[in-house]
This record gives sequence, structure tokens and C-alpha cells, in this order.
Amino acid sequence: MARIGRRRFVMTAAGALAALATAGDAAAAPERSSAHRGHGPEREFRGMWLATVANRDWPSRPGLTAAEQRAELLAHLDTAVARKLNVVVLQVRPTADALWPSPYEPWAQYLTGLQGQAPGWDPLGTAVREAHRRGLELHAWFNPYRVANHTDLTRLVETHPARVHPEWVLPYGGKLYYNPGIPEVRRFVQKAMMDAVRRYDIDGVHFDDYFYPYPVAGQVFADDDAYARYGAGFPDKAAWRRDNTDRLVREMAERIKKAKEDLPFGISPFGVWRNAATDPLGSDTRAGVQTYDDLHADTRKWVRKGWIDYVVPQIYWHIGFAPADYAKLLPWWDDVVRGTGVDLYAGEALYKAGDPAQPAPWQDPAELSRHLTLARSCSGVRGHCFFAAKEVTADRIGAMAKVVADHYPTRVLPPE
Repeated sequence: MARIGRRRFVMTAAGALAALATAGDAAAAPERSSAHRGHGPEREFRGMWLATVANRDWPSRPGLTAAEQRAELLAHLDTAVARKLNVVVLQVRPTADALWPSPYEPWAQYLTGLQGQAPGWDPLGTAVREAHRRGLELHAWFNPYRVANHTDLTRLVETHPARVHPEWVLPYGGKLYYNPGIPEVRRFVQKAMMDAVRRYDIDGVHFDDYFYPYPVAGQVFADDDAYARYGAGFPDKAAWRRDNTDRLVREMAERIKKAKEDLPFGISPFGVWRNAATDPLGSDTRAGVQTYDDLHADTRKWVRKGWIDYVVPQIYWHIGFAPADYAKLLPWWDDVVRGTGVDLYAGEALYKAGDPAQPAPWQDPAELSRHLTLARSCSGVRGHCFFAAKEVTADRIGAMAKVVADHYPTRVLPPE
């Protein structure tokens, strides 16, 4: 079923794009191009994240009419076409809620301003349909465990699963999270996400970097009770937590393949697995956060085991940044995917370009273009994904325009 959907997308892309005459050159049909690395026919992932949490990218604010929300969404898709991108990664489950009529979780508050209130249309269904009309893939981006950006359960709609099962929830760092150590939680979040996978002709399933939460100084993620109940046989809590995250990833992969055999499953982790000083297999970095140790996410293992189809490490640092140098991290990830069959797409910090709070390299419009040039020397890199849609549109200092001018002469198809 998934294979039929993806073939349909490829075959109809040229016709759909030809209809976008007003987009001019950007609307040219995707081609097989050798532009990326200069040898033979080539496909390439050219993506952008479209974040909905806290109305980061879309909708621009809660409470817009259905027509206004739809118009903004289509404008983002048209921008992706104009920038010669081919994948939009849409956040459809930002905080244990939904941007589709889910039988398991409430409508996201970022649509109407009220959690649980129907927006009067189906954002995910529209996004899939309109993306395909434009020759774009639409990957559904889910956040597994974040429940709310506050700690007050009573602010959630009364029927919210977190209120029905308060024992599933832990406050931490000013937010609410489902406890990954409870098997019922893991089963529930998978069921909730798989509803969208089964019902929509999406082109990929995407997780970001949030598993166990990022550490907050002076605070404790209070999962001792769950560890006492379920942690027998593990040497310590950290190993048990990593196993919980492994189970989520492995089980979700199995569910996806059972439902739609050819539907890709990708994850976008924080860019540093472990520093070499911590583990000789780690990268030549001195990052303050290591996903293996701090988020209890063994991202390298998931690639090496083939549990995921693609990985998009968030390598959100400039070339030459001493604690985490882009020029060192990208080859490290290239080595990780070698021989695995897992595609590597580099996550790019477009949001930093032109931000006055960022160091000098990010004030140079050519910084991101240099990232793509460097990627040509890494055989496993099959594309890039830009954070995020708002910056793809605004392009504060022209960094995205330079990427397009230097590296995207024509539209191309994404990797199969």
C-alpha cells in the first residue's frame, strides 16, 4: 500500500508541478540530477521542518479561521517549492495532541486556542494532499512523550489521556511528560501515532530529539517508582531508561513496517551521541549534552541496528566551533551510517543565520552553503533539512537563498 502511494507521488509530480505556472522556474518538475556530488543520476533530501508547537512556524497564532490556517499552510508549501525543496516535515503531534481528528488525543490548542476544539478542517489530510499536488513529500513529525509546556494537569482538556491517567505523567523543568518507563505509556503513544500512519498517505514518520527530557539543573525526573517496578535486571537506572527508549524506537519501527512496509521511519537526534572523551566511539567534541547519557537515547545503536531508515542529526553548529565543529561531526555521522543502509540527512540551523545573538560565522550568509559543500566529501550524506519553515520564508540575511543558488539549480526527487 505504501509503495503504491509513493509511486503515485513520483509519477504525478511532473503533472502537478507543471500546473504551478505562477511559480515560474521553481515549479519545474523534479529531475534526477547529478548536481549534488557530480556523478551519475542523483536524488537528494531537501527538507524543512514545519513546527506547530507554541505556534512556532504555523499557524502564526492560535484562533485563526480555518480558511486563514489553510492559506498559511499552503503558503509554506509554496515557499518550499520556490526554494526547490522536496520534503516538508510537519509537526502533527506537538504535545500529546493532534492535528488530525484523532480518536485517542484532543485537537491541538495551537489551532483554535482551545485544546480539544475542532478547527473545522483536517490539517494533516490537507497538508498531505496539497504537498503531493506540489511534488513535495509530507513526513509526519511526532513528539512521543511531551504532554504540555506547563505543569498544571487541570489546564488540559478533561478527556485528555494525561488527566484520565495522571499516574502516567511527571512534571519536569516546567513541563509535563509521559513517563517513558511505564509500558502502558509506550503502548499508548505508539497507538496514538499509528492512527495517523494508517489513515493518511504520508511519506514518512519522523521523531525529533525529545525522548527523556533534556537535563535541567537542580531538578530530578522522578521515575524511581517505575524503575523499582520495571527495572529488574538492569545495572542502573540509566541503562533501564536507554532500554525504554530503545523499545519505543524498535517497536514503532515494527508497527510502521507491518502497516506500510515501505514507509520510511526517521529520527532527528541532537547532534552529539557521545564525546570521544566519554567513549572512544564518540565524536571529537566537547558538548555539554550527550544523547546517550543525558537523553537516554542510543542514537548510534538505532542506526547500526537498522531500526530506522534515515537519521537527521541536528548539527546546529558552525564550521570551526570548537566544542562541536560541524566539519568534524558530519564525517562522524557519515562513518556511523556506512554499511547500514540508513540514509543520512544533515539537520541545518537556518534559524541561527543572521541572529544577532549568534557568533560571527552565523552573520555570514555563506555559512550554510559551506555546510552543503563540505557534505559532498561525505558519501553517506544524501541531503539536508532546514530548521525551520519560518526562516525558510523570512531568510533574514539571504543564507537560504545562497544555498539554493549554490546547490539547488533544479528541483530533484527525494531519495527512495
